[in-house]
Amino acid sequence: MAFLMMLSLATLVILTINFRDISVRIMEDKALAISEVVKAGLTSHMRAEIMGKRDYFLAEINALTLVDNVAIIRSKEVIEQFGAGHWREKKYDHVTEQAFKSGRPVFILNDIEIKPYLRAIVPFIASTDERLNCLKCHEVKEGTVLGAVDLRLDLTEYRNVTAKLLAAIGVVTFTFILLIVINNFRIIQRYVQEPLNKLIKRGEDAYFSHTPINADEFECLEFEHVAKEINLFTEDVIHRQEIIEAKNLELEAMSDEIESTLQETIFTMGVIEEQRSKETNNHTLRVTKYSQLLGCLYGLSGRKLELLSMAASLHDIGKLGIPDAILLKPGKLTEQEYEVMKHHCLMGYNMLSHSNRDVLQSAAIIAHQHHERWDGSGYPQGLAEDDIHIFGRIVTLADVFDALAAKRVYKEKWAVPEILAYIKEEQGKQFDPTLAELLITNINEFLKIKNRYQ
Repeated sequence: MAFLMMLSLATLVILTINFRDISVRIMEDKALAISEVVKAGLTSHMRAEIMGKRDYFLAEINALTLVDNVAIIRSKEVIEQFGAGHWREKKYDHVTEQAFKSGRPVFILNDIEIKPYLRAIVPFIASTDERLNCLKCHEVKEGTVLGAVDLRLDLTEYRNVTAKLLAAIGVVTFTFILLIVINNFRIIQRYVQEPLNKLIKRGEDAYFSHTPINADEFECLEFEHVAKEINLFTEDVIHRQEIIEAKNLELEAMSDEIESTLQETIFTMGVIEEQRSKETNNHTLRVTKYSQLLGCLYGLSGRKLELLSMAASLHDIGKLGIPDAILLKPGKLTEQEYEVMKHHCLMGYNMLSHSNRDVLQSAAIIAHQHHERWDGSGYPQGLAEDDIHIFGRIVTLADVFDALAAKRVYKEKWAVPEILAYIKEEQGKQFDPTLAELLITNINEFLKIKNRYQ
């Protein structure tokens, strides 16, 4: 009998350790999943440049049932570059030192208090991944810890469920001990050890594969009940993960909408300038399309090509500051009037350069440099060759091509052979020779754009 009691106690200890280990791993995975959502959400905010609105996102995460508190910890490098953050961001302290040094998550489990909790400190590592290049914004080396998510999960529900599971398993265990007295070891093997091992294995599989345990495969009602309890617990965890994923999709959609609105706004600003200058209809649109095609032929891709496509429409935005008497003059400008007209490059740069958004910074560069020449004889800075930003060189050629191909109040439109001859003549003088060659070689593609947007 003493042996049976010891066996009973040992069984309960093994079950407790196994279930605790599984539960802890589940909660740690849950903490890692939430931290990844937080990281993805903050990245979306950063890419959309709406970091000032991240409090709502963090508050939504904090409102989840299992989440007791969530905060962001900045590394010393990020603090030195961007400052200490705001009230939802914790300071770097000795508790987080281990995570920052190792670059790995640190978990602190306290399940002996009245309100048990799991604290997870999950670091962010600087990466040059193509989709998320941290080094574009952070002046650090790859692999540097940029910060961490400090997450505290309330384990009260987990402990209650665990207690119920252990109680149920305890009843099952002692029931089978009575059967041991009556039956032989083979019955114990069949009705105790095998069902318990199966339940533990099915419990692990149920969580990781997101498939419920088939309670009907257990012969004992107690094990069936435990399987159903595990199913309920796993279903609740999965449901909350789906909620977080849905929130993340909403944030991504919001980010796309903001980007689309910005693009339309920038193009509209370019059209406003076009209308005031009384440029040829669709001049802004054609220059944008020519620039996009040239950038693609040159080898630009990804975000650089997006920036060029959006920013090119603002190349002449500085003309809004030129007096009508000069801007709208039908005849040739005097030398003094031409000097005033040249100021539109600096005016456009001053209008746009104050913004930290990459698209407006790109537009500022284009507005400032689209009258520079490859040989250094352009204005306003007299830049030459590669000192001129590739965006400026591309828009220079696109703008001149459209100006020559369109009729203006002071000139007739040029024929295509005349335009090509002029570009060939200015290759290496006014224009980047590589870009000029690309336009000449692919002239039919440019003419398709010209004819489509007459």
